[in-house]
Amino acid sequence: MKDARITLVTLGVADLARSSRFYEALGWTRTDQGNESVVFLQGEGIVLSLFGLEDLAKDADVPLEPLPRFRGLTLAINLADEAETDRFFALALEAGGTAVKPPEKVFWGGYSGYFADPDGHLWEIAHNPFFALDAAGRLDLTAQPKDPA
Repeated sequence: MKDARITLVTLGVADLARSSRFYEALGWTRTDQGNESVVFLQGEGIVLSLFGLEDLAKDADVPLEPLPRFRGLTLAINLADEAETDRFFALALEAGGTAVKPPEKVFWGGYSGYFADPDGHLWEIAHNPFFALDAAGRLDLTAQPKDPA
């Protein structure tokens, strides 16, 4: 088993119920795990944890400070094509996300856009024609053909 893996991503949120509804609308499945401070949502091969922001700061033993709009971190979902990217972006906005940059053709040869969840966490929604996804939509770069360049 490789240690180089992410099994769970935790987002600090202001309102657990609101954030849980948002991510459930995007296809995450709420589990029976958790409590009044944390919600666990099952995704494809990863769990998304939503933790009350104050409780998360306390758990990490760091002071709670105002969050900047750009936190130097984005999460990404790669999709099979441009139409799927547009569909998912629209779904995120319908669920309560905020458009940051609508999907468009980008300099690296793909198609991507960004939205923020209700707490400002940035998500990139992208189609990368150079990265093939498996039947379950997972990305494995070790299984990709080498770039001839």
